[in-house]
Amino acid sequence: MNKYPWKSLKSKKQALASLLTTIIVLPFSTLFSGSVMAVDSELLQILLENGAITQAQYDTLNASNDVEASEVIAATEVVNHEQDSRKVASVNVIDLDSRIQQQVSEIVTSEFPVTLEHTSSGMQLSSRDGNWETYLGWRAQMRFSDSYGGDPRQLGSFIDNGADKVSNFEARRLRMKIGGHGFQPWLEYYFEVDLQPSRDTDDSGADASARVIDWRIDIAKWDWGGIRIGQWKVDLNRERVDSSGRQQFVERSIANRVFTMDRQVGVQLRGHLFKNTAADMRYYAGVFNGEGKGVNSNDNNMMTMGRLQWNFLGRDLSWRQTDVEYTDKPTGSFAIAGFSASSSCTRWSSSGCGSLDGFEKPAAASPGQYSIDQLVQEFAFKYRGFSAQQEYHRKEIVDNKDLSKSVLTGGYAQAGYFFHHIFPEVPEQLELAIRYAYVNEPNKTNRVVENKRKETTIGANWFIAGHNNKVTLDYSHLTLDDGLLTESASDNRLRLQWDVSF
Repeated sequence: MNKYPWKSLKSKKQALASLLTTIIVLPFSTLFSGSVMAVDSELLQILLENGAITQAQYDTLNASNDVEASEVIAATEVVNHEQDSRKVASVNVIDLDSRIQQQVSEIVTSEFPVTLEHTSSGMQLSSRDGNWETYLGWRAQMRFSDSYGGDPRQLGSFIDNGADKVSNFEARRLRMKIGGHGFQPWLEYYFEVDLQPSRDTDDSGADASARVIDWRIDIAKWDWGGIRIGQWKVDLNRERVDSSGRQQFVERSIANRVFTMDRQVGVQLRGHLFKNTAADMRYYAGVFNGEGKGVNSNDNNMMTMGRLQWNFLGRDLSWRQTDVEYTDKPTGSFAIAGFSASSSCTRWSSSGCGSLDGFEKPAAASPGQYSIDQLVQEFAFKYRGFSAQQEYHRKEIVDNKDLSKSVLTGGYAQAGYFFHHIFPEVPEQLELAIRYAYVNEPNKTNRVVENKRKETTIGANWFIAGHNNKVTLDYSHLTLDDGLLTESASDNRLRLQWDVSF
């Protein structure tokens, strides 16, 4: 019997190849793995008998198998120790570098005099001591309207190809806001610039120029009383004071144009009393020029106003619509307010002094021609995704030229809800809302006769990032009853808007 049964299966070339493999792999295996590859004694014997290796080569290779295992292990440990030392040194360097970076970051964070962060108002710079703060924000409203961009107020506006009928894209508002406080946290300031991007085709380029629409300084050291000086939307009613970027629908109701006090130049005393009690209330009392935005004179007749707001559940309600914040506890307010003025104006807007239909334009009216007294009752409520608010206005205008008196009434009621809180299948970003509004006002041709306008609007909001990034779609049915011609007209309006703040 052959002593090596597998000998016949190996050729001389195969044996040589095996040896060469062993010789080549041996040093690398020792280097990288820390262990020695033993050479098979039987394989060496075969190679010797076949003349593949000499006796001297055989003796040398076979001697490697006689190395004590302890020596191999010791050598392996030395190699491994060196490798581990290099790894530890590397880790120590990385760890040290990380700790240095962390310490530097902590020192910068704690010692650098100014902090920078992004808030809901925009990018904010603050001093470490808290006495100085400035934020800068940008907002854009991009809108598509079909049939009407505004509110049709005359029968001629409803006919086909009427002057008010449009189907267009519009940059409705482009605003820059700058605010904060200085010297002390209670000395606050605010500016707002309207870039006025849109104009009619027959307007000059100057009609699309930027303008400062808000500027004010607040002395707000005490909750019970503070002073505001400057130009701003006077705190008369919630719908108007709520920012256009915090609305529940694409635009305010048809009542806004007729009854808003809008922006005025003046001074106001304001405060918050009996906080977190059943008597929790806010008050506002102010004196203004009464000629609207950007006018530093008047008809020697100051405009006066007052507002009293009762937070009947002991929790203050912010000036913003919808309950996207999910108010966990029921929160509501009830308010009454009013103002009195003698002016050539019968209405005000972000463009300044203006006139209602049927009254003379300010440029044609005599100083103090119209005496105006207006009252408003207001209600608002929020709770767990549900929001509702309502206003009723009564405005009395006396024409001191012919001693005629006109009484205008109107208001709105609206509500919205995030139905995700009842039906989880409904996306949590979606709010559905409905609004009803009406205005009873003098006819444009004959102020003795009354026109009646109504608005019914349904809307949907998709809040991408709260009010700072949202898409709004609303659909309105608008009607007009002309008291002079005893005719009626109605039409529908669709609007889509993306409102985004940075």
